[in-house]
Amino acid sequence: PDPDGPGGPGGADPLPELLGWALEGLASVGALVMRGPGPGTEAQLTPLGNWAVWVKLEQICVAAQSPAGNIELSAEAMLRGCADLTPGPARAEYRAWLAARPTRGALDELLDAARGDDALVRGLAFEALRAVGAAAEPAVRAVADEPGLRPYALLWLAEHEGRDPEQAAEVLTREEATWLWVDTAAAVADHGESRLLVRHLDSAVQGTVPGLLEEVRAVGHPRTVQVLVALAAAHPDPALAKAMRRAAFQVHTGGV
Repeated sequence: PDPDGPGGPGGADPLPELLGWALEGLASVGALVMRGPGPGTEAQLTPLGNWAVWVKLEQICVAAQSPAGNIELSAEAMLRGCADLTPGPARAEYRAWLAARPTRGALDELLDAARGDDALVRGLAFEALRAVGAAAEPAVRAVADEPGLRPYALLWLAEHEGRDPEQAAEVLTREEATWLWVDTAAAVADHGESRLLVRHLDSAVQGTVPGLLEEVRAVGHPRTVQVLVALAAAHPDPALAKAMRRAAFQVHTGGV
């Protein structure tokens, strides 16, 4: 480097010029005001500037609260890392991960993860979007027409608009509720225990296993066969297990 160039022993210090440029930029957007002429000029934060500093400090503090260490991971890896956490610690991880990156990019990452094959990640992605709050609404509304995300998006929007979580399911059509049931069953089959999969039958809107099987066959979820096979293997009732295997075979072969 040139010893007489900027920053060298014989050159001018570039810091004052850079600092002046930064202060002028902040002043131009109303974040601070400059008081006094010449070298004695002072910069004072405006209410907007104080708010911006407060937000940045809050983001730094939130980002520091990531005991599970997921903050630098991709959205999908972060969600998988939170899968075994209870809701409180999981929300803390979501908030820390979100605070460490721009909102738009974080939303895109979470929704891309939700579009993947893992139903558990899909559900967790929308849990993380709940931690974003109102800023996520346009992005969630935009994906409500995607079949694989629609039930999750509609539930998210209903809760965001003030519906009780237990009543939010009323916004889903019967077909959407059945699709969501299969998707949740796929998550349980992949990551849960057999007894949980059997208990999941009780949450179906159809009320009876034969009614559920009829509608599950028609809903077109890509994991239907695997879910029915897993249910048949886990269910203690031989007659119902046989009906599930028959339904799985019919879906697999395109029969009725």
